[in-house]
Amino acid sequence: METVYHRPPRQRRRGGLGLFFVIFIAAALATIGWLGYMKYIPSKEKIDPSYSSEHPIIMQGVEQKHGALIQNGNVLLPLPLLDQILAADKPIHYEQETGTLVMTTLDKVLRLKTDALTGMINQKPYKLSIAAEVAEDIVYIPMEPLEELYGFKAEYDEGSGIVTLLREGNVIQQADISSDEYAPLRSAPSIREPYLLRIPHGETVRIWSEQDGWLLVQDSAGHIGYLNKKHAKLTAIERVPEAEREPAFVPWKVMGHKINMTWEAVYNRKIDYTKIGDMPGVNVVSPTWFELVDSQGTIKGKADPGYVKWAHERGYQVWALFSNGFEPDQTTEALSKVETRFSMIQQLIAFAELYDLQGINIDFENVYTKDKENLVQFVKELTPLLHEQGLVVSIDVSPKSNSEMWSAFLDRESLGRVVDYMMVMAYDEHWAASPKAGSVASLPWTDHSVARILEEDGVPAQKLVLSMPLYTRVWTEQKDEQGKLKVSSKAIGMESVKEIVAERDLKPVFDEAAGQNYVEYEEDGALKRIWLEDEVSMRARVDIVRKYDLAGAATWARSFQTPSIWSAIDEAMTKRP
Repeated sequence: METVYHRPPRQRRRGGLGLFFVIFIAAALATIGWLGYMKYIPSKEKIDPSYSSEHPIIMQGVEQKHGALIQNGNVLLPLPLLDQILAADKPIHYEQETGTLVMTTLDKVLRLKTDALTGMINQKPYKLSIAAEVAEDIVYIPMEPLEELYGFKAEYDEGSGIVTLLREGNVIQQADISSDEYAPLRSAPSIREPYLLRIPHGETVRIWSEQDGWLLVQDSAGHIGYLNKKHAKLTAIERVPEAEREPAFVPWKVMGHKINMTWEAVYNRKIDYTKIGDMPGVNVVSPTWFELVDSQGTIKGKADPGYVKWAHERGYQVWALFSNGFEPDQTTEALSKVETRFSMIQQLIAFAELYDLQGINIDFENVYTKDKENLVQFVKELTPLLHEQGLVVSIDVSPKSNSEMWSAFLDRESLGRVVDYMMVMAYDEHWAASPKAGSVASLPWTDHSVARILEEDGVPAQKLVLSMPLYTRVWTEQKDEQGKLKVSSKAIGMESVKEIVAERDLKPVFDEAAGQNYVEYEEDGALKRIWLEDEVSMRARVDIVRKYDLAGAATWARSFQTPSIWSAIDEAMTKRP
């Protein structure tokens, strides 16, 4: 019988595993090869640099949304881009109706019109070699004023059409191409990305940023792209020079002392200053002399040269108050146009020169919230021109609240960047028609009002002046026939309160919650309540000035005073810690 041999099954399995192993190794080698190719073999694909406009603007290695306008080799920048760059201050204002541009800094105001080669800087003629213009509804501004006012510098490459935008003070790292022949400038940070162009050996580039061994660079023609770090040799640090400018305006302040101002309320008649007694510590008076009277920007004046002479003889600065008359509609019209704003400024300058004033105090109240930006624009245009005349600029603001007409219209942050001093009118926590009796300005409310402006709006403490009330309110609480409590009030000064307390032999008690003395009494079946403004409350408010190291204090108004209050404020202001 013939013997039959069979191949063991194990040998067949071993052969299958061997084939699988060969395929696995081949796939692994292919993958490694592909990964190596992707990692180490650079792409040789070339694409042309492309930009979103004919004359792209490159700033810090990034193409901007809007391009430049080029006129006979001159660069003009688009206003939307400038608004974006200068967003915090918004120093360039365009009035479309008249084609007027107003450009402001802390010490300059330039007014010019599109298509015009002349303008006015502060109060002097200003000439341009090329005019601003409007193209496709975008305003374009020439480099001359932009360089002078804001330190912009533009480099235009005629070949590439690219504008490189720099600002004075920029510090830029430079590098030379260290490759033997050239280095590829790629569209993204990878050797597998297409290259835009080849930068020859030794050419200098600007470095804007670094990312995973790649540099975002800009070549001499303005093109931007990514350069492998190994192709660059760091060289010089480029510093864009800063122009010499006049020293900043330094507002008046008594050396070693704080501002101690009082407002002089002037109504229908002139103040008889001969009857004003000594006011120890006071160094600024602010008479309410100037008022806006129509929508064309006309200002009515009630200034008294005799009062100025009297004030100067006593060593007081005179910062006359300018009010909007608390008329919202005429305020809207007067603030809305370049010409009316300029007219108001010119009148204030003339008044200041005529009456030998040292400052202007702005008091705009009862203003629509829609006028917020125009009020800031007015102050930005006003301040440099008043500074040029050596005048201090201050503005009165209310504590922050939701009231549209009395608080919300005030952009305290923007105003605080412009003015010399900001007076916080910390009073009328409980106003004349308040449905609830209470302090005109309790101490916790006053402290909180100051803190919010310091913290939320970033107004520097050295600019903030705490304004304190010299008046209080006599509150009357009485139930009507239906048993409902009716509340009314009347404002009175310090002397009147003293008389009430003395005549009725009242004993003031300290209200811990308000931080003030308090009295109450009955009269004709009604409860009378008074939170006193006196030496105690004034010293406590000055403590807030000292707590936050504010610029000083102001008081509304001088006529509400009792003579002893000035010494109390002065002693509290000057006492050593």
